[in-house]
Amino acid sequence: MTIKFIHTADVHLDSPLHTLAVRDPEIADIVGMATRQAFVNIIDLCFEENVDALLIAGDLYDGELRSMKTAAFLVDQLRRLTSEDIHVFIIKGNHDAESKITRHVHWPEGVHVFSGRGESIELDEFDAVIHGLSFAKPHMPESLLPKYKPAAPDRINIGLLHTSLGGDAAHDVYAPCSIQNLIDQGYDYWALGHIHKRSVNESTACTIVMPGNPQGRSVREVGPRSVTLVEISDDRSVTVEERSVAVAQFERLDVDIAGIDDWGDMVVRFENVLAECSGAKVANNVIVRLELLGATPLASRLRRDFDVLLEEARSAGKRAGATFIEAVSLSVTTPSLETKSSVADPVSELRSLMLDGGFNRNVVDQEVGDLLRQLQKHLPPELRDRFGKVDAEIVTLVDEYCRQGAEEVLARLESVEGRTE
Repeated sequence: MTIKFIHTADVHLDSPLHTLAVRDPEIADIVGMATRQAFVNIIDLCFEENVDALLIAGDLYDGELRSMKTAAFLVDQLRRLTSEDIHVFIIKGNHDAESKITRHVHWPEGVHVFSGRGESIELDEFDAVIHGLSFAKPHMPESLLPKYKPAAPDRINIGLLHTSLGGDAAHDVYAPCSIQNLIDQGYDYWALGHIHKRSVNESTACTIVMPGNPQGRSVREVGPRSVTLVEISDDRSVTVEERSVAVAQFERLDVDIAGIDDWGDMVVRFENVLAECSGAKVANNVIVRLELLGATPLASRLRRDFDVLLEEARSAGKRAGATFIEAVSLSVTTPSLETKSSVADPVSELRSLMLDGGFNRNVVDQEVGDLLRQLQKHLPPELRDRFGKVDAEIVTLVDEYCRQGAEEVLARLESVEGRTE
């Protein structure tokens, strides 16, 4: 008999979305409840698709969350499923293992939360077996596969596992294993969790899916977010479909304004980019970080009148439809003015000195580098390495910050016609 289910993971229920867009009251309420609403959307999708089960492959919570209101909301939503005889299978991930909420949840009948010993639950009506194992502690540096039971013969075998697989730059190593290790287990489908980016590995022997998180939480998690609809037939053939449930999606957009010397033309350029993004969005809302690039005569004015630029971008986003600007960054430069003499244009001469190595910057570089290293010490441990792992990266940061600082100073020195008051 065919079994049909939704596979999700890394819901991080009630975890706040880390975005500057919350300063906009129009989006604050939306993003404030985004993970909850995404979970409601998952439950609704279960009914729309008439599934037999919901599989959650870890990290329902964030470890820091302690509100029992979160647990009450979760139980109420899962009871919607179990009251209609839809099975729910859950494994605890690293965040669940450290959450104080987890141990106090009273699950509805029909919800099975796997223990830390490795269990196999038989679903006779589908000739299927669900295998799973929860994290007993927040850190799991060794593979968990040896604790899983062998595939049941002549049955559909489905495994739930929270794992970093072979490793991911954005995630710590948890319960590592390889794709081949999973295939060798002999299961028909592996429902994975932990990495917040969707990936699908399909072979004749096994289908392995990392669904990603259903709701992105910052501009580090760009693009559509989704769950996976799975159907496994009597002949053990597997069909998977990606389904969006996110309330809002994050995007980073580059806007090339090289050569543009008219403010209005520049606005039209990023209006077009935002409209294209809005037209392609999967979620109802999109939160965008814009970066303007290129050599343009507007570079100085953009830095000087940045507040005007930000309002222009926000207005353009609203015109595009449900598109909210989280931030705008500038990677623009002023074209070299080779035809002007340094006597006639002292700002150009200063630009050359500051940006083109016209003076020995060793002392400045050393002082800025020392400041960055001091700042690094005060960052939370999980952010220190991302700030700069080695001295070579610090050198790169120093060079970039000095360049940006010079451009900011020059923008305020340069005389620009048609200044906006």
